Amino acid sequence: MEIGIDSFASAMYGSNALNSVDAMEQLLERIVKADEAGLAIYGIGEHHKKEFLDSAPAVILAAAAARTNNIRLTSAVTVLSTSDPVRVYQSFATLDLISKGRAELVVGRGSAIEAYPLFGFDLKDYDALFKEKLELLLKIREQEFVTWSGKFRPALENQPVYPRSSQEKLPVWLGVGGTPESFVRAGTLGLPLMVAVIGGETAHFRPLIDLYRQAGHRAGFAPEQLMVGLHSPGYVAMSNEEAIADYYPGYAELWTRLGRERGWPPVTRTGFDALIAPKGVLVVGGPEQVAAKLLRHSEALGGVDRFTFQMDNAGLNHEQLLRSIEIIGTKVIPLVNNALG
Repeated sequence: MEIGIDSFASAMYGSNALNSVDAMEQLLERIVKADEAGLAIYGIGEHHKKEFLDSAPAVILAAAAARTNNIRLTSAVTVLSTSDPVRVYQSFATLDLISKGRAELVVGRGSAIEAYPLFGFDLKDYDALFKEKLELLLKIREQEFVTWSGKFRPALENQPVYPRSSQEKLPVWLGVGGTPESFVRAGTLGLPLMVAVIGGETAHFRPLIDLYRQAGHRAGFAPEQLMVGLHSPGYVAMSNEEAIADYYPGYAELWTRLGRERGWPPVTRTGFDALIAPKGVLVVGGPEQVAAKLLRHSEALGGVDRFTFQMDNAGLNHEQLLRSIEIIGTKVIPLVNNALG
């Protein structure tokens, strides 16, 4: 199982609020730390909000590529529905050259919708936009000269797209939430699947993962081609008690605030305790508890190839995050690898 981090490039809030320059520098330092600690992947999301600095993830990842040596660098996710697939491919192919073959893409429709009015797209075209643009992106990945036509973008007639990626086929994962059609689409296309699970119990996603694998099998893809990734909020400290004490206050503040915007109930300690329980989605605790939970999640979903922590959105400071990355690299990853043989 590959283990890594996803970030929304948060500038923090409350007592840990930072100016944008300092927040960006600290984010790059954390990516370097993750590389040194042996984590497999670091992802940067895409948002267009004041509290996040990730509106141009490929730029952040390119800066990280120049400072790192081994860690793979990915979007998490690229909102493909509101992007030009030609520019998306060019940006990440360039990142692939800078990083010497370490670039990846996770593409999705976007659970946050601020990009749609910003770039002049209509939410009624939410799925149609993504379907068409994913088709074009995959065609560009396969062919240097592209002939294509669609509804939402000018046609291409034997048009070359440069630069080409260093990797023969730039990895493209499909980021999904809970829509069955998205899981079937990923399987039918034979794309690796990145599942964002932020609430409830992870095991509840098993029927959707099965849909993905069944669709991939029907389309003729081998089981090893149908990789599954899992993205969830989490945090690791040296003990369960320390992790909860560090994580809960900021988590409760953030998700209560989001709840006021989206109609969710406020976070309670009872609800939080259910989420950090053995079957709950939050991967929060000491190394042994976290490793056991990752293994439990993998078993429940029929095998997980990649897990990424989302942990810089709970008001944690830079030192806490650096320490957590070190613990993941030196303790959690060895525990998981040993258990998996």
